[in-house]
Amino acid sequence: MQDQENKQDQAAAAEASAQDQMGAAAPGEPSLDEQLANALAKVAEMQDAFLRAKADAENIRRRAQEDISKAHKFAIESFAEAMVPVKDSLETALQIQTPSVESLKEGVDMTLKQLVAAFEKNKLVEVNPKQGDKLDPMKHQAISTVPAEQEANTIVTVLQKGYMISERLLRPALVTVAQ
Repeated sequence: MQDQENKQDQAAAAEASAQDQMGAAAPGEPSLDEQLANALAKVAEMQDAFLRAKADAENIRRRAQEDISKAHKFAIESFAEAMVPVKDSLETALQIQTPSVESLKEGVDMTLKQLVAAFEKNKLVEVNPKQGDKLDPMKHQAISTVPAEQEANTIVTVLQKGYMISERLLRPALVTVAQ
């Protein structure tokens, strides 16, 4: 029985020693309770920073989607602004009561110049190959092959001009090529 009492006393002493070590730290060091409080404060601070960063990322994503939506919606705005004077010129030409051939030709010529300027402003470039140029399947569409005295797969005639926007093909030039 005394053996049991000794064991209980030793266990109680060990527990008391452990509690003393938890509550009391070496001089100059924070106690475990203080360390725990500091760690919990840091966790709360980190969680707050995470939530703020998450909200910022969501706002940035939402703004980017709005910007993309606006870009799609108003992408043609510059081209439309350049086309309005062309339409105005055509309407003015139709309002003339007794047009002469010369005045119609002059009006069409001026309107074509406005259209060309609008194309240039918006980087819409003609693809107009010359006779004898090599067929480029990235810019030309061969409609037919004809016997000719020039090298095979070279352009004989251009049936319709093609167009590119910047470096992207909008419509290929329609051509006939030599056999």
